[in-house]
Amino acid sequence: MEKAINRQRVLLQHLSPSSSAAEDESSLSASVCVAGDSAAYQRTSVFGDDVVIVAAYRTALCKSKRGGFKDTYPDDLLAPVLRALLEKTNLNPNEVGDIVVGTVLAPGSQRASECRMAAFYAGFPETVPVRTVNRQCSSGLQAVADVAAAIKAGFYDIGIGAGLESMTANPMAWEGSINPKVKEFVQAQDCLLPMGITSENVAHRFGVTRQEQDQAAVESHKRAAAATATGKFKDEIIPVSTKIVDPKTGDEKLVTISVDDGIRPNATMSDLAKLKPVFKKNGTTTAGNSSQVSDGAGAVLLMKRSVAMRKGLPILGVFRTFAAVGVDPAVMGIGPAVAIPAAVKSAGLELDDIDLFEINEAFASQFVYCRKKLDLDPEKINVNGGAMAIGHPLGATGARCVGTLLHEMKRRGKDCRFGVVSMCIGTGMGAAAVFERGDCVDELRNARTAENNNLLSKDAQ
Repeated sequence: MEKAINRQRVLLQHLSPSSSAAEDESSLSASVCVAGDSAAYQRTSVFGDDVVIVAAYRTALCKSKRGGFKDTYPDDLLAPVLRALLEKTNLNPNEVGDIVVGTVLAPGSQRASECRMAAFYAGFPETVPVRTVNRQCSSGLQAVADVAAAIKAGFYDIGIGAGLESMTANPMAWEGSINPKVKEFVQAQDCLLPMGITSENVAHRFGVTRQEQDQAAVESHKRAAAATATGKFKDEIIPVSTKIVDPKTGDEKLVTISVDDGIRPNATMSDLAKLKPVFKKNGTTTAGNSSQVSDGAGAVLLMKRSVAMRKGLPILGVFRTFAAVGVDPAVMGIGPAVAIPAAVKSAGLELDDIDLFEINEAFASQFVYCRKKLDLDPEKINVNGGAMAIGHPLGATGARCVGTLLHEMKRRGKDCRFGVVSMCIGTGMGAAAVFERGDCVDELRNARTAENNNLLSKDAQ
């Protein structure tokens, strides 16, 4: 409110004639707006200080141990998307302040070294630092959020948030013994539950049926297949030249991978109904209505808006807010239902203001629950398919979702202003971020048009 009054004072100084400013001061004065201070949408930074995304790319996502990247080193997945950010924007790599890579399964020090190696492959000099971040399935989104926060804090003006996972090279496993103290804490015990069991818990506790789950899976494959067939993913996928080794003969074949290989265009309800539950005898979670175990990488180039404008770079999107929340580990899949409202509220928006959602489909049970809990329009969610069809390389998923969301928002143009990326997180968390289409606003137009009574503040309606 104080900022609003100060803005009024500045405007009034311009309105008052300079020769008689002192005389007219009593007739013109700043005052508190009776409508309230909660605008329908309010910026949190000066226009030029907005954190914007100018490029976002990913590899194709391929089936772990069986797909196109089964014989590809993890660093050879990350390097092509990092290189693409430089080549497609003509950015001087010396200007990058940091590269943050979300990654989950690999041993920390090894993966950190692999990411540093990948940066060198991609053409970055030794002066550009690299680090990793691990918040389970949200790691790629967390990397993007960390870079955005650093830019806002003034640590640097340009940074890269990325994600990497090779579930072929690093399968899910627990190393070492488990602390016996865990038996004393129920929620700590639940952190050790297999993810599939947490899916069964969500389905049972919240009444998500097998039919609903299978239908969500069929829809995911259908949408992903349509997006692939119409070339929608070509804007975000960087082809990767690699090799495939014949397990029987050892012969190597050079290939270029540019298409997600887990999508089943002909998936049907009858096919999925034949699959048996994987985690519980009478359960509802199957291989068909769960996310695919995948290999892949993604990268997002962020910078201060003023820097992007000075360089003449097109703005793909604006990073608005991010929220991470905690939930019951036994039903970790509900995370997006809590994180999305938190992030949207932080942006000064309401759920109805969001035009597109990318919600990671870890399991159909939790995806369906979150969609129903938030009463979201199915036509706004995962319009090009999700993880059940495309795949879920844990650390890369967040970066992949950001790219998929922003490229789709760009295609939709003026009919799509705000988008959300969200996912559940193992051990009981959720994360979400709000983005705005890059060409939606200018320096003078900060908010969407108020439709009722021509008032900016909803408090007055």
